Amino acid sequence: MKKLEFYIDGQWVAAHGNRTQDVINPATEASCGTIALGDSDDVDAAVSAAESALYSYSRTTVQERLELLEAIIAEYQHRSEDLATVLSTEMGAPIGLARKVQVPSGLGHFATIRKVIEDYSWHQDRKRHRLVREPIGVCAMITPWNWPLNQIACKVAPALAAGCTMVLKPSEVAPLNAIILAEILDTAGVPSGVFNLVNGDGPGVGQALAAHPAVNMISFTGSTRAGIQVAKTAADSVKRVAQELGGKSPNIILPDADLEKAVTSGVRQICNNTGQSCNAPSRMLVPAEHHDEVLSIAARAVESIVPGDPFAEDTTMGPLVSESQWNRVQRLIQVGIDEGAKLACGGLGRPDDLPKGFYTRPTVFGGVDNAMKIAREEIFGPVLCVIPYQSLDEAIEIANDTPYGLSAYVQSGNVELALEVASQLEAGNVHINGAHADLQAPFGGYKQSGNGREWGEAGLEEYLEKKAIFLPKAS
Repeated sequence: MKKLEFYIDGQWVAAHGNRTQDVINPATEASCGTIALGDSDDVDAAVSAAESALYSYSRTTVQERLELLEAIIAEYQHRSEDLATVLSTEMGAPIGLARKVQVPSGLGHFATIRKVIEDYSWHQDRKRHRLVREPIGVCAMITPWNWPLNQIACKVAPALAAGCTMVLKPSEVAPLNAIILAEILDTAGVPSGVFNLVNGDGPGVGQALAAHPAVNMISFTGSTRAGIQVAKTAADSVKRVAQELGGKSPNIILPDADLEKAVTSGVRQICNNTGQSCNAPSRMLVPAEHHDEVLSIAARAVESIVPGDPFAEDTTMGPLVSESQWNRVQRLIQVGIDEGAKLACGGLGRPDDLPKGFYTRPTVFGGVDNAMKIAREEIFGPVLCVIPYQSLDEAIEIANDTPYGLSAYVQSGNVELALEVASQLEAGNVHINGAHADLQAPFGGYKQSGNGREWGEAGLEEYLEKKAIFLPKAS
């Protein structure tokens, strides 16, 4: 796919400058597309279109927005195979994962937000005031490459439902799915200027969006380092900043857990999406007396992971998304070896039968101390750190000893005990015994994992302002 235009004010328009970038297929290391890289002039044009559309769109009725969301859902379903194919091509997701999880996750956010606004209380009359919720205005959205449709949809869907207009900058590493989504929104009848798409990198487009005085809110998903820069840039115009950032999630296996099941599940989760998930359970905390047994189970579980061609039906793990990501994961595996962690399986380099592509070996380190760099930094690859603990109190202390707080996991034969442990964990989301996420629930983190919440009603309210209208006393 070659797309050198941006979607602005309901049309595909030529980029202001002439910078372009190839999109690299991580399985073949060859180009699979080309995009234009925008600049501040492109951002100005997109924001201006969003400003112009705001007055009319913010005054649409809830019924009109429900009908628009229904049309988007129908067109999204119609294009689902196109989306799955492009995801597998540009970011290496196995086609089964793309079809069954990546693409449906985006659709799920549109369907969920539609249900939310069916009976949402946009205003409430109280004793002395009326509380009114109104669209915040023009929103800028910066999204990453790892779960692209999920992270785009959980911003675009609530913004549309709230009555906001928007400018999206998807990751330049995996931008092609966002282009198809723009086509979906256009076909579904999103009014001109309500949704705008400008491709580009952080310095060229991301910073311009964060700084733009006409942008009322910026929603960012990505690394903590980049999120800090976005927040600093946005501060001068005092716009709302919502962030979903990094993670180093603990997975506490309690002594009464089914060890085989818990460890196997934990290994498969860290290898899901090639470990490129901000909420991946990358630190497995295990009772010290079971440490060696855990490593044996983990090594067996890794044998069931099948790295390979994303379009092969038996592939369960694709490549890392880019050469730079591959280099980062390799560097941190070497750091783990140098720090003295026990390499239970995996290690440096590509799998023996995959000499080309950004493939890496699923890797398990044992005997990890929580002070080690591999236990502190977000590796963002299929690398699991197994950390032994002596007592439940120590396990909770280790789990919370991190600058991050996005997700946590607890495995136990006693759900009430697991709930008690969950209540002491500093994380925005806690999964017990493999429970899946709920798109109605708030998603977001504590500490350096971000601020604000996405998904469901909480996600809708990020795009709303609260107005108090004070009422006189009745005579």
